[in-house]
Amino acid sequence: MSKKKVTFDDIARYTNFSKTTISRYFNDPDSLTLKNQEIIAQALIDLDYKENKVAKILASGKTEFVGIIVPNLYLHYYSEMLNQILSSYEKFGYKFLVFSGNSNEAIERRYIQELLAYNIEGMIVLSHTIPSKELASYNIPIVTIEREDEYTNSVNTDNYMGGIQATSLLKKCNCDIYIHINVDVPKYIPAYGRIQGFVDICRDYNLSYELLLKDLGNSYEDNQRSIQEIACYLDKTYKGKRKGIFLANDTYANMFLNSLIRSYGSLPEDYQIIGFDNSPISNEAVIPTSTVGQQIDKIAETAMEILVEQMNERKKRKPVIQTTPVHKVITPLLINRDTTCNVNQL
Repeated sequence: MSKKKVTFDDIARYTNFSKTTISRYFNDPDSLTLKNQEIIAQALIDLDYKENKVAKILASGKTEFVGIIVPNLYLHYYSEMLNQILSSYEKFGYKFLVFSGNSNEAIERRYIQELLAYNIEGMIVLSHTIPSKELASYNIPIVTIEREDEYTNSVNTDNYMGGIQATSLLKKCNCDIYIHINVDVPKYIPAYGRIQGFVDICRDYNLSYELLLKDLGNSYEDNQRSIQEIACYLDKTYKGKRKGIFLANDTYANMFLNSLIRSYGSLPEDYQIIGFDNSPISNEAVIPTSTVGQQIDKIAETAMEILVEQMNERKKRKPVIQTTPVHKVITPLLINRDTTCNVNQL
């Protein structure tokens, strides 16, 4: 036989508190003394109380849902970032509604309206399509990651330092030509720092270099085809030269590496390759790939900490609404694996 469902009346009788006090415990615990909170918490254990989430949502209007907008999931950086954010449930207790916008502005606006209809308490945005000023106008706590962030809270990697780290490692490998492969990133996007860091090192040390900034497509197949074409171009243009290749992310780096292995059966000695992100594909590749680690786990946790702080503030009776965005920058970590030289042996 099923147990009788424990109600607020049962908890009130057990604790000798009023139903109003019990309701305040669930909806506004800070309004009770710590002692009374402890009494009610123990009563819930004694009575084996099972919380009715739907009833709580209807009563308080707080869903404990956070919306997430990602551009795609075929780039390993986004899938790993999503994995790290979702795993934060154990620490923060928030559930997630996730949409992949495929870099389509109209679709992402529709997804955001869908999320708002579910009364989400906050949102994390990794997509680049919608300006931060528009995001801020939705009047809910928002944290963006690696995108334009003038009007929103954000967590970003120090991309410029990452570009410096990657290019400096290739320089130590004594390459004849240095190549950076990326999309044409606008200067107001944090990832532009990777391009600037590469260019500054090349110019500071008078290194021969080429920037290959082009539209690589919006699907895995398009990316793969574009990277294959670039690999063929570099092989012909710089034949016989030691080439230092810095790719914008680990997915591109893995595609480039696979292209070379298909052509030569192994990684040619005249290629040095480094990616960016330290997503799982970099270490799982047939030849573990050197990369600049974004500390994805730390970025995800920091984003949730900022978001939860703002969401909790709005639950107070007299909330102090944030007026100035918080911007956090996480230091990247250089990881030298098997696709670049062992600098300790040089």
